[in-house]
Amino acid sequence: MNLLDKRVAEALSNHGVLAHAVPGFQPRQGQSDMAMAVSRTLQAGGQLVVEAGTGTGKTYAYLVPVLLSGQRALVSTATKALQDQLFSRDIPRLIDALGLPIRIALLKGRSNYLCLHRMAQARNSHELDHLGSLTALAKIESWAQSTRTGDLAEMSGLDERSPLRPLVTSTRDNCLGSACPSYRACHVNLARKEAMAADVVVINHHLFFADLSVRESGVAELLPTVRITVFDEAHQLNEIGVNFLGQQLSTVQLHELVRDVMATGLQLARGLVDWQTLTAKLEKSVRDWRLSAGVHRGGARLRWISQLPDGVNPQEWTLSLQILTQSLLDLQKGLDMVSELAPDFQRLCDRNRELLERVALFTTAPNPEGVRWVEVGAQLRVVESPLDIAQAFEALMRSTDPKFATHALSRPMSQEVHRPDVQERALEEGALAIKTSPGLAQRAWIFTSATLGDEASLRWFTEPCGLVSAEVMQVSSPFDYAQQAAVYVPSHLPRPGDPDHVRQVASLVLESLAILGGRTLVLTTTLFAMRSIGEQLQAQADARFEVLVQGQSPKRRLMERFRDGGGVGDPQGRSGCVLVASASFWEGFDVPGDALQLVVIDKLPFPPPDDPLFEARSQRMTQQGKSPFADHALPEAAVSLKQGAGRLIRSELDRGILVVCDTRLRAMSYGRRLLSALPPMRRLEKHQDFLEALSQLTKEASGF
Repeated sequence: MNLLDKRVAEALSNHGVLAHAVPGFQPRQGQSDMAMAVSRTLQAGGQLVVEAGTGTGKTYAYLVPVLLSGQRALVSTATKALQDQLFSRDIPRLIDALGLPIRIALLKGRSNYLCLHRMAQARNSHELDHLGSLTALAKIESWAQSTRTGDLAEMSGLDERSPLRPLVTSTRDNCLGSACPSYRACHVNLARKEAMAADVVVINHHLFFADLSVRESGVAELLPTVRITVFDEAHQLNEIGVNFLGQQLSTVQLHELVRDVMATGLQLARGLVDWQTLTAKLEKSVRDWRLSAGVHRGGARLRWISQLPDGVNPQEWTLSLQILTQSLLDLQKGLDMVSELAPDFQRLCDRNRELLERVALFTTAPNPEGVRWVEVGAQLRVVESPLDIAQAFEALMRSTDPKFATHALSRPMSQEVHRPDVQERALEEGALAIKTSPGLAQRAWIFTSATLGDEASLRWFTEPCGLVSAEVMQVSSPFDYAQQAAVYVPSHLPRPGDPDHVRQVASLVLESLAILGGRTLVLTTTLFAMRSIGEQLQAQADARFEVLVQGQSPKRRLMERFRDGGGVGDPQGRSGCVLVASASFWEGFDVPGDALQLVVIDKLPFPPPDDPLFEARSQRMTQQGKSPFADHALPEAAVSLKQGAGRLIRSELDRGILVVCDTRLRAMSYGRRLLSALPPMRRLEKHQDFLEALSQLTKEASGF
């Protein structure tokens, strides 16, 4: 055992520094096994993929060897919540316990930081009165005087969905870069300078891939050279990467251009150009383009395999894009007239040209090497992307030259033109291209999550990410699931697809609440089911507990309310809460203790068969001689099911029941594969067994 291995093993032992310095720390065999595998990879280089079950302590399992290695590192997460936790709690705690002189930095996307220039402009925005945000802006202006980081997460009461946020933050599209009058005091630039001086930089997957989508080289100097990259919550890498490595055009982008042109034009060049006419024309063309897509259920994805998307009127779609193009061309003429007056206008000119290029791209046939689709809801978004990130990651893993690595990770679908202004903006954006040390073996890549597949090879994760040569390991959860949890598949419910299925799921939840008194999370696979079940529960549930429904309040507020919603013995007489939620609550929602003891899943989370991305991947699998169902749909459902089930047991003391309201788990042969992917909970076969188990949970929580 070499020195690093010895130091890691010692730190994680029952007599090590963590056992004495970190409250509640307990040595775990799985954690130690994972940490030693990470230590070996850090020394030898290469790729390590670890599926670490809930409660393993995977965060410490990779942080301890990374910190003790003395090497510079990037740690990337899927969510800003975990990003903040790593930077504010986990890493500082370990640095103190291990006595290491390590500098850390937190780096988020620019939309998370206050933009001083845009905040100054917001006071004169014509939208401010309409939004009723004068008081909120005053609070931001006051906070701006004292904040060191400019991270809007520090501000309480400013919701992420606030319409004021886009007025006081910048994007890559509207940032003025070095021409900005507030450039020296820019919070984004200051955050990047701290990252340059840091030993460990905590980022997120979105930021990582946003950087990799930039073509130009020369941008690696904005971050320290690193040997080690860790991806936590790695199961989201492929889907996040696909979005960033493609091209997209949306009505949101176009509406934001209208807003910024109107505000800047009236403030800096009133009377020189007829801004109101130009922006009104563009705004109308954007609305007409959205209407040309037709009426579809919210969030629908339309296939686009030929010249036009499926389900649109060909004449209306084509004409709307022609009018949109002309509106952008007319606006370009107006912007060109004033482009020398201020940097703001020059940036607006660049944005307008880029959007014209995007419109032109989506008037041509799709790239046969990727997939194109249309997302239709209140807004419209067209996307062209690769099917996965394998090509990009394989290029990164092969590369030993930093410049080649940056180019190799460019968007496969991109048709951008290399221009000096694009390169300058890339430099200003602070791309996260990683300098590659000479010798491929010296690079170390760690990928970890609680759910990376439903089989030992973890092919569901490794193949789309191009990690076919990676070392793979699975670490079991230390929880005693057979004692702590049970799973129940109601046999009396109709199959999903039956018109009465959603109503009967809600009835089962109501029956459970009468015994358990709240403490219930209902996870649905569709927004329709979420709304239907939520409405039925709110109409019929006992007044003793509160029914929360996703979308009726901000996510953070719903999570806080659920955790604090009371339970048996609550001094205010509340019996707890029931939360009905969809996609964003299937993971990252942790409620240890008695506040959550029942998780109900409405049906198996298979990917929609008509989803264009799923269809394109399925066609490729068929061409490769694989089964789209067994090799794609089934493992996809298994991973999602594991994520949802993972909300139930979050500590060694938790007790609870998982209910999956889908009889296919019992009736279909693939049900055994899905059940085996779940933690080893005991099975409840009869409805009476389920009701008795609920009663037992209530008794235990009451202390009887």
